[in-house]
Amino acid sequence: MSKIKHSMWYLGLVLMANSALSQEQKGMGENHGPLSDPKWQLIEDFEAKDSIASWIKADTKNETKPFVANPQVTKRLTEKLKGNSNSYMLKKAAQEGVIGNRKALTFKALPQIVEVGETYTFYTRINVAAFPNNHAFGLSNMGPEDIKKHDYNAFEATLRVTDKRESSGLKNTGALMVKVPGGYANVRHNLANNERDAKPLEPGQWYQIWYVVNNAPKEQGGQTYDVYLQGGGEFPEQTLVYKNASFRMQREWPLTYFLMNCNTGPHDKPYGNGGLKYDDIYMTKGIELTSPS
Repeated sequence: MSKIKHSMWYLGLVLMANSALSQEQKGMGENHGPLSDPKWQLIEDFEAKDSIASWIKADTKNETKPFVANPQVTKRLTEKLKGNSNSYMLKKAAQEGVIGNRKALTFKALPQIVEVGETYTFYTRINVAAFPNNHAFGLSNMGPEDIKKHDYNAFEATLRVTDKRESSGLKNTGALMVKVPGGYANVRHNLANNERDAKPLEPGQWYQIWYVVNNAPKEQGGQTYDVYLQGGGEFPEQTLVYKNASFRMQREWPLTYFLMNCNTGPHDKPYGNGGLKYDDIYMTKGIELTSPS
């Protein structure tokens, strides 16, 4: 698909989706009133009761035995956070004890296309429900059918949370990871001095992540992203934890979807079904390191 056709396809998709959105979905959070920060565009905050219905779900390599149809767990839950009600998405590859769901995909069209040559900042809050797990999330420049077909290779800017053991024997720690040529790398505790890898994410703790995504062509220094992190005992303040992570495929196409994927692992070497919680997914043009209000 050419870049022009890709952009026209996405524009038509967004116009149709926007015409179907209710006023609540466009800007009203449940019991929270209208969103007030003009810098940020909302992708999802899960406050609307029907928010999960706006996400496409697909289990494209379902090898569960005995077979479980639609095994992924993707649901909206509510918690008390500092005395206030907060809703979020819990995503797991399957219920505890069910293994063999290898590609649990969940994705949604971005409210704004990121054209080739543009830089956008994305903001996401995550919370590790439990280890062991294997989760990835980030941005895609493919449409729904191609996302289902390509799964991990539908990603461009990618963040990963896992403590799985790789086929090489390497045991991941559970630290936040980014994509680099030939694999993944842990984010860094003290990037300026190259001090050490960050510690594993602390289950039960909310982390704020800013990822500044440069969708310029590779020859212009693009197809890269920088990551900032705040949360847990290790990062009480917003901290630059990685620079110039690599887009996975570097197709140099407009970015169109927010994508999540998780994996129980195969039957002979399961990873585990620990969940990852998502909340407050936003985007804004340029570099913006404030938190959405």
